Amino acid sequence: MDRRHVLSASLAAGATVAGIAAADQSSSAKPKTILGIACSPREGKTTAASIAVALEAVKETHASLNTELIDLGGLTFKGWNGTGKFSDDDFSTVLLPKLKDPNVKGLIIGSPVYFRNMSSLCMALLERMGALRKPELLLANKIAGALSVGGYRHGGQELVVQQIQAAMLCHEVLLVGGKPGAHQGAMLWNEHKDDISKDTFGIETAKQLGIRVAEAVYDLV
Repeated sequence: MDRRHVLSASLAAGATVAGIAAADQSSSAKPKTILGIACSPREGKTTAASIAVALEAVKETHASLNTELIDLGGLTFKGWNGTGKFSDDDFSTVLLPKLKDPNVKGLIIGSPVYFRNMSSLCMALLERMGALRKPELLLANKIAGALSVGGYRHGGQELVVQQIQAAMLCHEVLLVGGKPGAHQGAMLWNEHKDDISKDTFGIETAKQLGIRVAEAVYDLV
């Protein structure tokens, strides 16, 4: 091969590498997103407000991260039916496309405490998220944190956080709690007639969860 051909081949290879690098840069330029999912049938109430606090802390920690609050109140879908086949409902049309978005790198899932358990809406969500496990684990190595809101200070919030975390382990996510004061996750007390802002201790746990999730997502390759 003469010198001219060598030079042409080198330039072509360089252009290819540059093209790949540009594509990688374009892909990496898309901001990472953290979804906060409020699993209460009471739309816009304390669970959604608590998730919003955590997401605000995410933005304050790393402004480059995108956040989105998904309030399940008002949505209609059922849990796992044993067959894995579902007609179109709010999970398949509204939630699933968001959860499959490759730019989503973190989740904060919150539930009210009902009889020391997560809400049936939260259970339905976690069951239907089985669609993200096959044919591949779409949530593997993404960050997940949990939050709960109870009617009493010690009303089962830790149990609900543990239940959410246990289910999410099936997706091989990277579970995180919060910064000191919220090592397991965020736990809030709805003591003041749906004004969650008056629970200063609980609000701080939501902030600490948001900070920790933001740090973990920001450090993802």
